Amino acid sequence: MPEASTHPRTYLFVPGTRPERFGKALASGADVVVLDLEDAVAAGDKDSARQTIANWLAAAAPADRARIVVRINDAESDWFAEDLRALRAAGVAAVLLPKAESAQQIAATQAALPGASVLALIESARGVVQVDTIAAAGASRLVFGTLDFALDLDIDITTDASGLAYAASRIALASRVAGLPSPVAGVTPQLDAPAHLLADLAVARSQGFGAKLCIHPRQVQAIHAALRPSAEALDWARRVLAADAASPGAARLDGRMVDRPVVLQAQRTLGLARD
Repeated sequence: MPEASTHPRTYLFVPGTRPERFGKALASGADVVVLDLEDAVAAGDKDSARQTIANWLAAAAPADRARIVVRINDAESDWFAEDLRALRAAGVAAVLLPKAESAQQIAATQAALPGASVLALIESARGVVQVDTIAAAGASRLVFGTLDFALDLDIDITTDASGLAYAASRIALASRVAGLPSPVAGVTPQLDAPAHLLADLAVARSQGFGAKLCIHPRQVQAIHAALRPSAEALDWARRVLAADAASPGAARLDGRMVDRPVVLQAQRTLGLARD
């Protein structure tokens, strides 16, 4: 089936210690804002950042709260249980579980946060090996933590990211088999390299990914523009659907048979035409 056009394309990280940036991140146009309690927060600031996010969520408008995902600390950390308790009380809508490596971790997070979505961040060899069970355990979407994965395998992806290809394929296939949205690609850490950002995105799209993590607001609109079909692609899609409507199951367009996969691709292309 064509991918629904309403799935988020961009997930913008904001440190949980910077509440003055929360509203600015929401105004950036990012589909989702990720308030971070993990990597962006030092150990000594975990408690205050957690309370800051919980207070902000409790006071946020429903429309804003719906666009927030909180990256909690991993299930093996000392902060995991307290993150879950605070966010349950605050009514969090979704969390990003880092270092996801088992179905049991997904289940434990869901049990502690009834009704909240759990995105699974796959960023280790163990996570990739277990990705099928993680996807089937109720995760709402899979996310590829490329930097931590490269660190875990001791591979240098600075100039050659080919070492990520196998894991990326595993994540994309697990998502498809479990009926999840296409997975979310990892960050591009180079802030002033738009060509690098778009090259990373193009590789991720070729591997079956449909969204991307962002670490700066300026990355958001560039990703949205790159994911938006061109005028030529939209024109082709409209002509395909018109031809199929005129002669269902037996249409031809530009010398090519318009069969069901072509029709579905045209529908998917039109579904991606959003700001």
